[in-house]
Amino acid sequence: QVQLVESGGGLVQAGGSLRLSCAYSGRTFSSYHMAWFRQAPGKERDFVAGISWSGGGIYYASSVKGRFTISRDNAKNTYLQMNSLKPEDTAVYYCAADRSPNWYRNEWTYWGQGTQVTVSS
Repeated sequence: QVQLVESGGGLVQAGGSLRLSCAYSGRTFSSYHMAWFRQAPGKERDFVAGISWSGGGIYYASSVKGRFTISRDNAKNTYLQMNSLKPEDTAVYYCAADRSPNWYRNEWTYWGQGTQVTVSS
């Protein structure tokens, strides 16, 4: 059984930064790939960033590349550092885990409950 709990969302002005955290509980965290997705009102849930179980593979959506950084640690946490935030980054952000994901599709096995990020202009 895997549980994911996101935190760190909030309201920030355009140009500001936020750091999201995802706490993993369950067995064998080291065998799971991790990712962040986001869903804006009225839109589909989209891939934002992903990191392989080893940390050696990192993937970003083109819309966030150069502004967001995904990372993970041995304490079963996954992070999303978000810099230079834009109003269009406003969404609910979800953490996801899977052993064999289709990286860019929202078909991952385990999901958190989401955390709201709102960027004001």
